[in-house]
Amino acid sequence: MNISVLDRFLKYVSVGSQSDADSRSVPSTPGQTELARLLAGELKALGAQAELDEASGIVYASIPSNVEREVPVIGWVAHVDTAPGVSGSGVKPRIVRSYDGGDIVLNREQGIVLSPAVFPELADYAGQDLVVTDGTTLLGADDKAGVAEIMDMAASFLLHPERPHSEIRIAFTPDEEIGRGADAFDVERFGADFAYTVDGGALGEIEYENFNAASAVATVRGTGIHPGSAKGRMLNACLVLMEFQGMLPAFQNPAFTEGYEGFYHLDSFRGDVERAVGEYLIRDHDTAEFERKKEFMQECAALLNRKYGEGTVQVEVKDSYYNMKEKILPHMHLVEHARRAMAAVGVEPEIIPVRGGTDGARLSFMGLPCPNLCAGGHNFHGRYEYVPVRSLEKISAILQEIVSGYARYGLEPPAGNYRNGDGGRLCGSVSWEQQAPAFRG
Repeated sequence: MNISVLDRFLKYVSVGSQSDADSRSVPSTPGQTELARLLAGELKALGAQAELDEASGIVYASIPSNVEREVPVIGWVAHVDTAPGVSGSGVKPRIVRSYDGGDIVLNREQGIVLSPAVFPELADYAGQDLVVTDGTTLLGADDKAGVAEIMDMAASFLLHPERPHSEIRIAFTPDEEIGRGADAFDVERFGADFAYTVDGGALGEIEYENFNAASAVATVRGTGIHPGSAKGRMLNACLVLMEFQGMLPAFQNPAFTEGYEGFYHLDSFRGDVERAVGEYLIRDHDTAEFERKKEFMQECAALLNRKYGEGTVQVEVKDSYYNMKEKILPHMHLVEHARRAMAAVGVEPEIIPVRGGTDGARLSFMGLPCPNLCAGGHNFHGRYEYVPVRSLEKISAILQEIVSGYARYGLEPPAGNYRNGDGGRLCGSVSWEQQAPAFRG
């Protein structure tokens, strides 16, 4: 017997699966393994082939094709962990029925209010049911909404074998929030030709461009001496690091950037007179600008070393991930199928750049082209996180329609007359029942 995508989501968020960057275990926390086992068991009970790889914490599952002709094997990927910044244990979700468009009191005792004055996109969901937190934890829609939607999609085909579909592959990964989600992913074992991560934001989003990303550590060596006799002798490492930060472009900062604009982000600052360390994130969609940002940090360090002495400032830069656009462009059927599927279920597609990274970006560079689709939530990683119930339902329908579309059309969905904000082509909007009556059970 099937359950709703909402019920699945509420069940999954009840399992605490917060990742821990300080842990060296795989997965980094036992709650992730608990949820992975739960998902593998549910898939087996539905009739899928599924197993938890104990060494990596990844669930691999497959549903055999039920069409005779050869069609692409499509994979679906979501992560089971939640972000470490705000507690993900003891989540107490609440459903706000027919949201009235005003403030939502999450926690009266602590005065925590989800307000459209702070989060104006709330107004778009007036009249809809919303799942919110109790204000003391995050919700976990990132990415348990994606997990629930994939599971609901899988259940729809397993419980209705008359619906045509190609071979479906599913993977649930750990530790995405701490950058380890694809570390042990076995692309060959997964066995998909193409895949989607379901790990985005608002309903309708399609993402196939993400940041090029690097981390940088700026270390400053100072000279400590009693401040009473410091003239001409002291070199305060904290002040030099502040000077280094002041050399970076003030408006290439997360607080002043959006869309395709890149940035330098001072993520942490610690130190004293003798030693100070700044940890940075470097981001840009444009590869040339990305490389220029890394070079500029080294140039700033070199200038300060000329001023204060060689070896005063050292900057170590390490690339993290790259823009998956170059890997997706040869396979734009992935985007066209997603556009067509959204239109088919009455959702307006919107192509946006990812101002971050996804497991899909790493998987794309591992040989598995993998754009990202919406999961439906808002205000991820915090106590103000919420997800509209309608978004959960619509995204499950979108995933089902993508699967059905590949079974019907292969790599070439039919051309249509739809256009979205980027001026790109959209495919036809009629449902699979209308387009392919011969496939109906």
